[in-house]
Amino acid sequence: MEPLPTQFADRAALIAHVAALAPWAEGQASDAFLGGPEAATARLAAITPIEYARTRNHGNGAITRLSPYITHGVLSLDAVRCAALAKAAQPVQITKFIQELAWRDFWQGVAHRHPHWLWTDVEPYKTGFAAADYAPELPDDIAQGRTGIACIDAFIAELRTTGYLHNHARMYLASYVVHFRRVRWQAGARWFLQHLLDGDVASNNFSWQWVASTFSHKPYIFNLENVAKYFTGVVDVSPAHNALLDATYEALNARLFPRMLHGGAHGR
Repeated sequence: MEPLPTQFADRAALIAHVAALAPWAEGQASDAFLGGPEAATARLAAITPIEYARTRNHGNGAITRLSPYITHGVLSLDAVRCAALAKAAQPVQITKFIQELAWRDFWQGVAHRHPHWLWTDVEPYKTGFAAADYAPELPDDIAQGRTGIACIDAFIAELRTTGYLHNHARMYLASYVVHFRRVRWQAGARWFLQHLLDGDVASNNFSWQWVASTFSHKPYIFNLENVAKYFTGVVDVSPAHNALLDATYEALNARLFPRMLHGGAHGR
């Protein structure tokens, strides 16, 4: 067997070589991030943890995009925490930033203690439906980003072409898959892991379960008003191109969870 080459004329040549080795791979995720410790260190130096706390839910907010480097062991959670603390006069200024790191560590701990929970429902759905009422496979129009809902298709396109997606957009997609299309969260979790450069099975799967309500007290849903609040100027949020989502939470609860007599889901 011939040894694999280690030197390439440029990044494009490297990407072409990897694509030839893995013709089954989808998208152009290799273009989204530069790998290696130098790129990770540069991105870490550029974080603004105080601004992150204020804008992190917005599509154009001060997110760090450090997660691929953390997932693949280039950066440790402790290194990120220390770098963030060094940029704040008081730790309380970056509480939300530290909390998000803690959530990642927490999900790892849950997975270590309960590995069987990674792909099984921790609790029953709290939607009025049983697990058997949800489709086991992801519909092709979702997988290909051809749902006809402008913001949803834009998020799917970003996932497929960059291997990355804003966390808030991940929640929207998960909610759309599970609650608007009534597909099992496991199908959506597998789909994400096929594309995400930062795909971490614990954080990914337990987040899907949180949205689905199999590891939370109620399902998470969203409407067009919520998307417009956080992603105006980032994706198309016009009612004409997102009609399915253009409703109040009361109307969506009645439509999505007709068997529920009290309470309901909510957005963020």
